[in-house]
Amino acid sequence: MPPKTAATPQPHMGRKIERIRTIKGVKQDTLAKQLGISTSTMSRIEASETVDEDKLQQIADALEMTVDAIKSFDENKVVNYIQNNYDGATVGSLLNGDNCTNHFNPVEKMAELYERLLDMEREKIKYLEGLLKGK
Repeated sequence: MPPKTAATPQPHMGRKIERIRTIKGVKQDTLAKQLGISTSTMSRIEASETVDEDKLQQIADALEMTVDAIKSFDENKVVNYIQNNYDGATVGSLLNGDNCTNHFNPVEKMAELYERLLDMEREKIKYLEGLLKGK
């Protein structure tokens, strides 16, 4: 591996933590509470280029990841992986390296939603008809 120079930028650990947290759907204040720190401290960690190993381990545990997964995280690779694999893998499984697939038929899901919406509308109509009969 070539030595880090001005031409090879250092990985910004705080930015990686922030992107992973966002992708996983964890709010900053939620992560801060899990770590037992203030939201402003969490914000400073995400703004810093380096994070000490102990704190990085705590963050990795809170995000249910390994420290190596955070260190080697590359958002471009995740996006490319998602674009090239249409098997239903979740972002969380991509970050952790799991091979998790969820198979469902989107047409069936849309039909289910449509039926639920129709049932709700039918209930509204019955309710309104009941109100009109009462007058």
